[in-house]
Amino acid sequence: MARSRCDRIDPFMPVLSLPPAPDALVARGIFPRPAVAADADFMRDVYVAARWEEMSVTGWPQELIVAFLHDQFRLQTQHYDTHYAEAARLVIECNGAPVGKLLLHDNGQEIRIVDIGFTPASRRRGIGGALVEWTQDIARSLGRTCVSLHVEPNNPAKRLYHRLGFSVIELRGVYELMEWRVGPVAVS
Repeated sequence: MARSRCDRIDPFMPVLSLPPAPDALVARGIFPRPAVAADADFMRDVYVAARWEEMSVTGWPQELIVAFLHDQFRLQTQHYDTHYAEAARLVIECNGAPVGKLLLHDNGQEIRIVDIGFTPASRRRGIGGALVEWTQDIARSLGRTCVSLHVEPNNPAKRLYHRLGFSVIELRGVYELMEWRVGPVAVS
């Protein structure tokens, strides 16, 4: 039987052994760290910010949108706890302040970017790209075959994923499954 996240001594400590943050991020004061229970509200707020624009066109009162998105985050968290119990849950900090979240799951063959998101002020600053490249390095170092993720077809981040070598593999519901395949290691 698979262990649930709740069976672990510290449910937020990653099972995936992560190398240090890449120098390109560290030089900018950006560090991924394991999420702790106290980060739950921050992670929820990043979720709400990511979905705010799409929900604002509903015409619903702001309080209803907030309540709906909080519930959607609760359901997403339950889904992650069930299907990605051993994912590394990370908070991304910039100069000591949280600016984003990253959830990585290693199934022994591939690394899945389960979730990645940033505060609005931290978007389009190269942080996400550097973290995806770091994830590609992790996959390489662990001998995994690929890095995969799901993305909505109209998500602007899809351009970044293409630039980093990801390809659309298939449509899964409203999401596209994208993969970056680990190539042969160059021998010098």
